[in-house]
Amino acid sequence: MMTNLFSSFDPSTSFNLSLNWLSTFLGLIFIPYMYWMIPSRMNYLWIKISSILHMEFKILLGNKIKGSTLIFISLFSIILFNNFLGLFPYIFTSTSHLIMTLSLALPLWMSFMIYGWLNNTIHMFAHLVPQGTPPILMPFMVCIETISNIIRPGTLAVRLAANMIAGHLLMTLLGNTGPMLSLIMINILIMIQLLLLLLESAVAIIQSYVFAILSTLYSSEVN
Repeated sequence: MMTNLFSSFDPSTSFNLSLNWLSTFLGLIFIPYMYWMIPSRMNYLWIKISSILHMEFKILLGNKIKGSTLIFISLFSIILFNNFLGLFPYIFTSTSHLIMTLSLALPLWMSFMIYGWLNNTIHMFAHLVPQGTPPILMPFMVCIETISNIIRPGTLAVRLAANMIAGHLLMTLLGNTGPMLSLIMINILIMIQLLLLLLESAVAIIQSYVFAILSTLYSSEVN
């Protein structure tokens, strides 16, 4: 592991292998219990969350492609599992790396673009010029809309990775000051760390929801 502030984000291990990426699959350990055992409170909670997300995504997508909401519910689930697992000590946060986030965002965006430009070419051209744009500004608007469309997978990936890194770094920085503090200050520090952990739990949920909902919005634009 790297012996600096960013050591928790280092994918390599002492064997010089990237075994830390295996933490991505730890989320799969929790899933079988919900499907193969007698329905529990956790099962009912997850079904409730999935149904709420299904209704949210269905409003945005409409009824054009049946079952399309399952893609985005699965996307939400995998990001949520990895974000939460990263909050546990000594577990690698895979969603803090652009390799992981770009691997989710880029194929989704590419598939939306290929589908849109092949099947709804006129509709995609119409998106490049917003309604009510003066004729003199149309060339500039086409350039701006094209650039904003191209950077979408990058913004999706960087937003998720940056939010995961920022919270973890802040907790690490505060934690490293512990040995130099007095007993009273250590108690205050622990309370601050607990509040930050609560904030990071909220960020883990919010960022997975934002990633899924923005992917849904981008897909709804190509129809």
